[in-house]
Amino acid sequence: MDLVLRSVTRLRVMHPSSDTGKAILHWSQWLWPGPRRVFSAQEMARAGAQPWPKAINHYVLANVITLLAINYAEIPSGLAPGLAAGALLLTLLSLWVAQQLWAQPTRLRLNLYTLAAGLGLVGCALGLRWRLGREAAEVHLLSYAAIVLVSCSAWWMLSLMRVQQIEARLRELDDQAQQARLARRLATAQIQPHFLFNTLASLQHWVDTRDPRAGSTLRAFTQYLRATLPMFERESHSLAQELQIVRSYLEIMQARLGERLVWSVSAAPALSELALPPGALLTLVENAIVHGIEPALRGGAVDVRATLNEAQGWATLEVQDSGQGMTAERVNEGLGLSNTRNRLRQLHGEAARLELQPQDPGCLARIMIPSSREQAA
Repeated sequence: MDLVLRSVTRLRVMHPSSDTGKAILHWSQWLWPGPRRVFSAQEMARAGAQPWPKAINHYVLANVITLLAINYAEIPSGLAPGLAAGALLLTLLSLWVAQQLWAQPTRLRLNLYTLAAGLGLVGCALGLRWRLGREAAEVHLLSYAAIVLVSCSAWWMLSLMRVQQIEARLRELDDQAQQARLARRLATAQIQPHFLFNTLASLQHWVDTRDPRAGSTLRAFTQYLRATLPMFERESHSLAQELQIVRSYLEIMQARLGERLVWSVSAAPALSELALPPGALLTLVENAIVHGIEPALRGGAVDVRATLNEAQGWATLEVQDSGQGMTAERVNEGLGLSNTRNRLRQLHGEAARLELQPQDPGCLARIMIPSSREQAA
């Protein structure tokens, strides 16, 4: 007994948030056994409907059949067929109850099934004694009682383990959501301070010198800030919204770089509602400007394209620049690209990918997103 208590205590230390250790030791388990945690319909839907492992059916039935075959010769010949059929029937009923508890592991459901099993055993005892007599009934009853006792114990452990599994899945989903929120906040913080300060400095200079570029750049800068500051609070937005931000950014950089920058933006109309992590395309355009166009004395061109290949089931977003090319800084992927890649996978699955390819001259950044569920899978 001391060894059992030490094992349970160790379980509680290893899994302090688990309901199992507390449930085993709690006095209520002797009167009203089962998990105390009750999941709402929303939590069950969020955790996902994990299918019942059918291998359990095969394992249990194989063991019951093996035990019946081993002990068949010891059973009186007149009782053997009925006993075997009854044992198999009880086993199938026990497995059916286990599947119901797997789908909804509540304390109430567990105790109702346990009570039904107890009442069924009493009814079976009375029926056998009336039909077969006391001595013959005891042979059947001992076997049936063993099956019922094992089944009720298995239901109890299954319910506790199933609750643990659902709790673990909900915690995993909460952690993923927290990581996504942190990634969006990090993306917000990655709006480059030097871009903001340099743009403000240029605007101040143009206003002081009454440069005609001041008005259009200020409007583009205001649109850019209005769109970018709140957008990272959302998990996704449309490609049309992302391209609007990209155009505002490129208009600002066009005013600052002048003839050193030439840019174009084109997108297939069918992709206007394509869901993107906020800032995914903007990050690639910023990289093209900062690492490709600005370091090159001659400047260069930035082309942003969004195309749809319906035959292959892929949406392709490309940012191509003719600037400095793939430098060591660009090859060593920064935090912005890493976060973008992770957020793409969270939104569109593992099939979504982001890649950089050297060009002559410049660099090509490509995002590929499956346009169908089958392709994503």
